[in-house]
Amino acid sequence: MSGATSNSNESSTQSQRILVLDFGAQYAQLIARRVREQNVYCEIVRHDISPEQIRKHSPAGLILSGGPSSVYEAGAPKCDPGIFELGIPILGICYGMQIACEILGGKVSNTPSREFGRAICEVVADDPIFNDFPKSAEVWMSHGDQVQSAGAGFIPIARTATCPVAAVKHERLPVYGLQFHPEVTHTPNGKTLFKNFLTEVCHCDGTWRLDNFAEEAIESVRKRVGSSRVICGLSGGVDSAVVAALLYRAIGSQLSCILVDNGLLRKQEASLVVGQFTNHFKADLHVVQAEDRFLAELAGVTEPQEKRRIIGRVFIDCFKAEAKKIQDAHFLAQGTLYPDVIESGAALDGPAATIKLHHNVGGLPKDLGFELIEPLRDLFKDEVRRLGLDLGLPEQLVWRHPFPGPGLAVRCLGEVTRERLAILREADAIVIEEIQRANLYRKTSQLFAVLLPVQSVGVMGDARTYENALAIRCVDTDDFMTADWTRLPYDLLAQMSTRIINEVAGVNRVCYDISSKPPATIEWE
Repeated sequence: MSGATSNSNESSTQSQRILVLDFGAQYAQLIARRVREQNVYCEIVRHDISPEQIRKHSPAGLILSGGPSSVYEAGAPKCDPGIFELGIPILGICYGMQIACEILGGKVSNTPSREFGRAICEVVADDPIFNDFPKSAEVWMSHGDQVQSAGAGFIPIARTATCPVAAVKHERLPVYGLQFHPEVTHTPNGKTLFKNFLTEVCHCDGTWRLDNFAEEAIESVRKRVGSSRVICGLSGGVDSAVVAALLYRAIGSQLSCILVDNGLLRKQEASLVVGQFTNHFKADLHVVQAEDRFLAELAGVTEPQEKRRIIGRVFIDCFKAEAKKIQDAHFLAQGTLYPDVIESGAALDGPAATIKLHHNVGGLPKDLGFELIEPLRDLFKDEVRRLGLDLGLPEQLVWRHPFPGPGLAVRCLGEVTRERLAILREADAIVIEEIQRANLYRKTSQLFAVLLPVQSVGVMGDARTYENALAIRCVDTDDFMTADWTRLPYDLLAQMSTRIINEVAGVNRVCYDISSKPPATIEWE
């Protein structure tokens, strides 16, 4: 893959590396993230990479990712059986375990005892991969198929109540399999398994670092851009801010920033962005006032993906129109992160299922007219924040909670109107203000309000009301690929609800979202 791994850190690729074979898992990059946390260089490659190509990489180990398919289905993604003859340690996760067992003589089938969510894993055999791992531990399962017979060459080494083959080891080959997902935060001891596989099985020394990413990315941008001008779209979020900071360090006055004020920003967002990027960066900043056009195009639209497509199309139209006023603009820089890429199904040209369209990934027209620069494409949010601090951005900006590309349009469920946006914007500002006042903003990952397409009966001032219901969403996460709902204090939730109902006309009911990701997503649309 390109970006933070294969393209950005060539000097680091001289050390040991792990290849992740992607079978379409939503968590493929999260696996790579866990490997990098152990200071081992990692690349994601296609599931059908040949043994010859693998030899050229000289990896210390291979990890076979999960995936949405069933191994016995026609057209299901397969790996070359020859990879098991290379003598390279292999760890199969979920689908990756199933494909390894099937190729090496096991049997995989659908089971009525499906597992989706937390389960208790019992270790039944001693093995280095389970060093320092509890004999009984909570793990995260997400499968409808399982290995019914591991085959003569495999030894079961763990089980759950409904999955007798929850982990296996081949008796002759350096091949392991885990039916559960050690990469997600819902498997508390998952990092221990990665550490053991990397150190005990692959014998990695853990000397790779991401610290030099910024300088190498800067040099890469300079070489690619030359004397041309780069345009960077700003939204007020940390992603676009870090991209702008990196580009400003790389090319200085060759950078022009464009803020499209689409009317879908948070309260006082536009003025905040203008202040930051004229005072802090002294950048060439262009502000496009486009609220009326966006709202006209969104009138009557309620389908979430269609909202994203419209916003993407209008955004590009406005962007291109403004860019024409800037001479020698050949490149467009975007703050695309890997969760955006993997959830749009755009990663690796592979079999990943599409979860949602992002206007800066899935909604780009083919006749864009610019060459794209996406220096953060393979990074997670926590890595982007680290990079932002390294580039000298203020902590207040770096630690802002994420904001989706389509803005409040995907938090205003149903039709997007000026009136409904005003309600949502004021409520959102209240929940942010209250959590900051409680000194919990930095301790949570993302907090926002969602205006529901639902009205409910209420009583206000002894009169019957029939007004809008609103939800508050707050989550904790390290990587934004998985997340759990935040256990906010009841008194704080009560204060948020009271203020919203009293101060925001049109709302008479406030709910709190207690869904995790998965199965829900962080955003509602």
